[in-house]
This record gives sequence, structure tokens and C-alpha cells, in this order.
Amino acid sequence: MATSRAFRHIACIPPGAMVLGPAMSEPAAETTDTASAEAIAVVHRHSGSPASAVDHVADFYGAYTDVLHDAGHYRLTDALRRHYLTAELRHSLKSWEAAHQQDGVLHAKGVPTRWSLEYNDSGMGHCWSRVSLTWNDTGKQKYTIHLVIQSDLATRLISGIRVDG
Repeated sequence: MATSRAFRHIACIPPGAMVLGPAMSEPAAETTDTASAEAIAVVHRHSGSPASAVDHVADFYGAYTDVLHDAGHYRLTDALRRHYLTAELRHSLKSWEAAHQQDGVLHAKGVPTRWSLEYNDSGMGHCWSRVSLTWNDTGKQKYTIHLVIQSDLATRLISGIRVDG
């Protein structure tokens, strides 16, 4: 049985990988099988563990920014805060937000267009992660805030948020 070159390339992609086909990528100049195969891109895969304090922080910031992006779902942000943050941190964030008129989780106003996270350090029952939040302002300029997030290793709950630097 004869198969096209594009099909053979697709068959080499690992099972479970997400792919963007030609219709979802940049338009190809050619419409041949070769051009179609070259337009296929494997999307970055994410993984994690429910036992990881760092993954817990990533899950929180991913869900929190998604909810803020989907306007009208602010009750869900409160539910996320109750699930991922300690009671003490939620209380201190309310005071901080009243004084600064900003979202205490983000230490800014508005919705970030991008976030990233990396492990920073751990010790004495805590883990620290660095979160970078990026916004685009109206002039198409980007700005980024770097936060240090403290998690309690025993509960994986976020117990502190501060601006890095």
C-alpha cells in the first residue's frame, strides 16, 4: 500500500503528543505533501505531580490567570484562593489589596498574557518558586513582574507571595 510522505511523518509523532496541522499553523506557500509535513509542529507538553508543591503553584497560577482572562468568573478566583492559599495568606492579601488597589496574587492590575514558573529553593518545611507574569500594555510594550511564592511542604498550600527584588 502506498502512503504519502506527510502521512509517514505524522506517524512518527509520539502517541499522546498534540499536533498542529497546516490549518492551525502559519499558511504554507506550497500545497504539496512535503509542505504539509513541514508545517506540522509538536506542541509543548506539560506534566506534573499532585504531590509536588511547585506543581501546585503552577496549577494555581495557570487556573487563576485563565479565570481572570475569562471575564465574569471572579467567584471562581475566590474558590481557587480558598483551595490553594492558606487562611493567613488570604487574610493578608485582603489587607494588601485594600491598601494597593491591585490583585494581591498578581501584585498588579489586569490580566497577565503569559506566566512562567521555576523552582527556586526549599528548606525548613517550605518551598519557594519564582513566578514571572507578563502583561502587554496598550502601546504593545511588555512588562514583567517576578514573584517569589512560598509553599508549605506539608500541605502544599501557598503561604506567601512577595515581589522578587
